[in-house]
Amino acid sequence: MSLADELLADFEELGDDGDDEAQDEQATAEENQMEMEMMMGGKLTIHQIAKLQSSGQLARILQEIEKYSGENRTDPVIGPVEQDPEYRLIVEANNLAAEIDNEVAIIHKYVIDEYSKRFPELQSLVVAPLEYIMTVKRLLNDLTVTKSELEDVLPPATIMVVSVTASTTQGKPLPADGVQCVEEACDMALELNEGKLTIYQYVEGRMSFIAPNITVLVGAPAAAKIMGVAGGLTALSKMPACNIMVLGAARRLLSGFSTTQVQPHTGILFYCEIVQGVPPDYRRKAARLVSAKCALAARVDSFHEASDGSMGLSFREDIEEKLAKLQEPAPPKQQKALPRPDDGVRKKRGGRRVRKMKERYATSDMRKQANRMSFGEINDDAYQEDMGVHTGNLGKGGTGRLRAPTTDKKTKVTMSKRLQREVHRQQQQGGRSSIRGAVSGTASSVAFTPLQGLEIVNPQAAETAAPSQSGKYFGGTGGFSRVKSGTS
Repeated sequence: MSLADELLADFEELGDDGDDEAQDEQATAEENQMEMEMMMGGKLTIHQIAKLQSSGQLARILQEIEKYSGENRTDPVIGPVEQDPEYRLIVEANNLAAEIDNEVAIIHKYVIDEYSKRFPELQSLVVAPLEYIMTVKRLLNDLTVTKSELEDVLPPATIMVVSVTASTTQGKPLPADGVQCVEEACDMALELNEGKLTIYQYVEGRMSFIAPNITVLVGAPAAAKIMGVAGGLTALSKMPACNIMVLGAARRLLSGFSTTQVQPHTGILFYCEIVQGVPPDYRRKAARLVSAKCALAARVDSFHEASDGSMGLSFREDIEEKLAKLQEPAPPKQQKALPRPDDGVRKKRGGRRVRKMKERYATSDMRKQANRMSFGEINDDAYQEDMGVHTGNLGKGGTGRLRAPTTDKKTKVTMSKRLQREVHRQQQQGGRSSIRGAVSGTASSVAFTPLQGLEIVNPQAAETAAPSQSGKYFGGTGGFSRVKSGTS
């Protein structure tokens, strides 16, 4: 690049900066003029407040849209899509549609300020800006509402409420100039809305040609909006999914101009058809899925692949399948089948401790007899207070004596031989009494005999056994008691 070319480029930049400064100065002067008129008590017209319709941008874009709409374009896009003139028109038209929404909100505020003198209650009955403007256009000073006049604007229930409230309103009729200002504002808002619909219709028709996969995935309106906010298809393809999800998020609300509550961290994709079609609890999850697939679809469209939208359709089916899986109810709790009744006896823990516990809690013969019932017999109640409590077969048949529970010889705790000898020795040394041994407590040393009457006897005499005759000869202490001397 030569020195002359560099100088020319610098002069062009200076010229552009000068034009921008001139436009800023003009806008500042107009704002100052409006403030002065308001301070002087002058009344501003709708053309001084809303200037988008009178600007040449709206007329130029509508003319170019009409021009391209009549062409049936079939040649593919070659090179970067941002260089295509029709693509630049789509981005510019999409930005203009957002400006039209803001302009309609300003006009709606102006109409409320002017028409509240005639019908102040209408603002709370009809909230949507376009519906309010169209209702004011039909009513003006004549509040005798008929159903046929507003049936294409409001639902029947709202029409009935408006007609009843209009008959009892405290507003006063507007003067002729006031009616004219309100009517001009309504006409301007309706014309801007028609221009916005024309832009949307054109953008939706052309988005399938510029970005077919994104259009199939999120729809033409949402595709055009995210491309316009991102700055083009190439810039959108370079964005991560987390940034695409918040594109177009409203960071601040204009006081008095908005009637909807904006959720945080929700962009254009949050309000597309596929996300709004799921329950509210799953919409954030759906927005993350859509933004991830939208990033892939943008990269496919930027390289002009899958021009028939097949990749976008595949991404959409994948998202719908995941959302359907996400909304499925939890599987029911499975009932575990009972074990087979013919299962064998399982091994249980054994040992000395377990055997002693079984012996301690073993069922006695008395309990077994009490639990038994005879067939076809009426048992007597054991208690008068408790009906149905009986003793079973206890005391029926046999001797009627209560027997102690029998113990199993296998589980019976046995005494060692050493312990048996010790117990036997203690019994021999201490003697036999009513306390030790199994002697009854009625034993006495006085006995009755048929011959002598009373006789004193020794109860322990039986314990001391008489020495056997064999002890003399074969005992350890035995010997000869008498020695016969023999003759030599």
